[in-house]
Amino acid sequence: MGTSQKPYKGLPMEGPIATWYARNTGRDLHRFIRVAQTVAARVPPGGRVLEVAPGPGFCAIEMAKAGYRVTGLDISESFVRIARENARKAGVAVDFRQGNASAMPLPDQSFDFVVCSAAFKNFSDPVGAINEMYRVLAPGGEASIYDLRRDASHEAIAGEVRNMHLSAANAFITRWTLRWLLRRAYTGAALEAMVAGSRFGACAIGEDGIGFELRLAKNANGKVRAAEKLESEVGGTASRHQHRIRLP
Repeated sequence: MGTSQKPYKGLPMEGPIATWYARNTGRDLHRFIRVAQTVAARVPPGGRVLEVAPGPGFCAIEMAKAGYRVTGLDISESFVRIARENARKAGVAVDFRQGNASAMPLPDQSFDFVVCSAAFKNFSDPVGAINEMYRVLAPGGEASIYDLRRDASHEAIAGEVRNMHLSAANAFITRWTLRWLLRRAYTGAALEAMVAGSRFGACAIGEDGIGFELRLAKNANGKVRAAEKLESEVGGTASRHQHRIRLP
């Protein structure tokens, strides 16, 4: 990524914007608990977990409650401050740091699992971020990226927002924001192309509701296992949308 390019697309998530986002996403706690449960099913107790772009830190905090050693890396200084305060209130230790997803200030092979939720579409250098996930993963480690699908319908978005139980005003803003963000979101084919050009080289993709899970693994055998595992876990409609890339 060029030195003049921002590490994110759109407006910076700082100040009042970050505060509004933190207040509203905090009402959707079940989503963060669900991601933490997914991690628990795949990472041994006490494992080292990195959340890329944790925002207010709710998911990272839930993983810390489950006994994982968690680091959160976010480009927003406001989110880092908010997340640290949320962790303090929750009584858990999470190492929240400010940094760029495509140039992580973290050592090689320092995590067993990497997760990124609802932020990948906002990265200016998505392949760079994927390569950094590869670098910081220990051999055999895995990563999951969750985000909005490019082909999500307006009707599906409306249903998702209804399940968030927001006020009428916040529901309207959230619906509008998600629809606007569709232009940044990726198709399965675009994600496959990114991974094919990355150090991972292969992936599995499952789709559910308005979102997707992109699953990655550090080594060749791990890639095959990760893809097969995703197919068996998501089942039903999601498995029919799974994409595979032939290993190099």
